[in-house]
Amino acid sequence: MKNIILIKKRISPFNKTLEIDGDKSISIRWALLASQANGTSVAKNLLYSEDVYSTLNCLSKLGVKIKIKKDFCEIKGVGINGYNYKKNIILNAGNSGTLGRLILGFLVHCKKKIKITGDKSLSKRDFLRVTKPLEKFGAKIKTNFGKLPITIEGTHNAKPIKFIEKRGSAQCKSAVMFASLNTQGQTVIKAKKSRNHSELLYKYLKIPISVINKKKVDLIKIKGITKYNSFNYKIPSDISSCAFFIILAALTKNSFLKIKNVNINSSRVGVVKILKLMGVKIKFTNIKFYKGEKIADIQVKSTKSLKGINCPTKLNTSAIDEFLSIFLVAAKANGVSYFKDLAELNQKESPRLKWGSKILNSMGIKTITTANSIKIFGNPDLNLNKKIVIKNYLKDHRVFMTSVIAALSFGGNWVIHDKDSVKTSFPSFLKNIRELQR
Repeated sequence: MKNIILIKKRISPFNKTLEIDGDKSISIRWALLASQANGTSVAKNLLYSEDVYSTLNCLSKLGVKIKIKKDFCEIKGVGINGYNYKKNIILNAGNSGTLGRLILGFLVHCKKKIKITGDKSLSKRDFLRVTKPLEKFGAKIKTNFGKLPITIEGTHNAKPIKFIEKRGSAQCKSAVMFASLNTQGQTVIKAKKSRNHSELLYKYLKIPISVINKKKVDLIKIKGITKYNSFNYKIPSDISSCAFFIILAALTKNSFLKIKNVNINSSRVGVVKILKLMGVKIKFTNIKFYKGEKIADIQVKSTKSLKGINCPTKLNTSAIDEFLSIFLVAAKANGVSYFKDLAELNQKESPRLKWGSKILNSMGIKTITTANSIKIFGNPDLNLNKKIVIKNYLKDHRVFMTSVIAALSFGGNWVIHDKDSVKTSFPSFLKNIRELQR
């Protein structure tokens, strides 16, 4: 029973201020870029989750010296193409799709063979979306029918490429961006819009990059370089983690929540835009910019009347990690909500579109689900008094956290397995829940 959480009643109204763990996307990108910088880089508020520890462990195996302290993490960069490692090493990406895909971009230049593995969940995910463009740089890559384990043998003469990214995957785009370092010439990427942390880091590091923002795509041009300098970074809070508490506050009667110092990058705030369309009262305050990233405090009030939504597909990529919890708001809303073009949800740690429907159905909410869409028939009077068991979801951290928010918002007797799954992305999740319950 140690890895199971039991929730038997709704959360009481609260008026609280929270500080949430550092942004996972930026934490992993900082570590990877710091590893090949010239000099020593320091990060504060780095997310100490299993995904980030997997990143640091992989870099250590590549010969990078890392110092981990409670208040900071220090990485001594080895320079572009400076990894120094033994033959036939194995890098374990754990559960992290971000790490597993992005690190391949840095390994395009490594001549000695490297094997990439991952856990059961990551080993089910598609890697051809990354390996195919990376092979064009000159790397030799072998996959297990498009999945892990992967063996990569890089080249010292990587050639710039042209790449069209059609899925809205920041991981694919970033892997190609990282591979473009240490090439002679210009790599051109035409990418469906997605989170742009890598582009902002390149601009801050003065890596030659041009980004032309068009209506549906971004045109990115990168000139290959041979070095860039180390950099320090104070990681802001992760809006994907904050979303669970924003939604809990919106669904909990007579409640107010403030979350401090949150990354509100325009490519990540789809969840806020969608919730506002559904009637949730959210406000940004104390807005500022930090190394290209937009930061703010977020305030949210409980909402008496929520409305269904025909969700604009243009918001999908900027809310892709938050849809499971957004579905809970749709469950409470007046009318029918419709979310479409979401096949990418089933390419995550678990088939999330299926799990979203499964959680709602267990709560008594009617859904109609296809391979890439879901209709949710809201019930504003939903108040549960039955037993619900959530298990066998490939330890997907977002399925676990969504289930916890559902239990606290709607009542019922919930038995939720694999609570340790939150360690991959948000180890302080349950601690923050307890802060709201005090």
